[in-house]
Amino acid sequence: MFERLTAFFKRATPTPQPLPEPDAQLALGTLLVRVAMADQAYLFEEIEQIDRILSKAYDLSPIDAARMRATCEKLAASIEDDDKMTSLIRESVDYQMRKDHVQALWAVAQADGVTHTSEAAIVRYVETALGVAQDDSQALRAAASIP
Repeated sequence: MFERLTAFFKRATPTPQPLPEPDAQLALGTLLVRVAMADQAYLFEEIEQIDRILSKAYDLSPIDAARMRATCEKLAASIEDDDKMTSLIRESVDYQMRKDHVQALWAVAQADGVTHTSEAAIVRYVETALGVAQDDSQALRAAASIP
């Protein structure tokens, strides 16, 4: 039994898989995660909302959406350049899709019932970087509100 216990602790740690190169889909997921983590409280409601958004936006099963979110969490921890994420989206999708993305960001910011200033600041930065008009932004925030 002692040999099994020591063998367990001597096992080689698996080599971490390299992160994928971000595309517009991963960029959105990464920004969703960043908004959720902005207030230093990454809550279940926010995680659940991110999974729903990714599932709906990219026609993913709940498991695939959770896997994508997990990848986006790793990207959010390793890539600090929000400009890179926003430019991937801006250059890849049309204006209506960018508006949909901003609404999704507001939905995550409001998922726990409280929109912290740090969450709102990220969403406002992203909407500006995506070129979403201020008038559209206010309507998108209202549309994302939890009833």
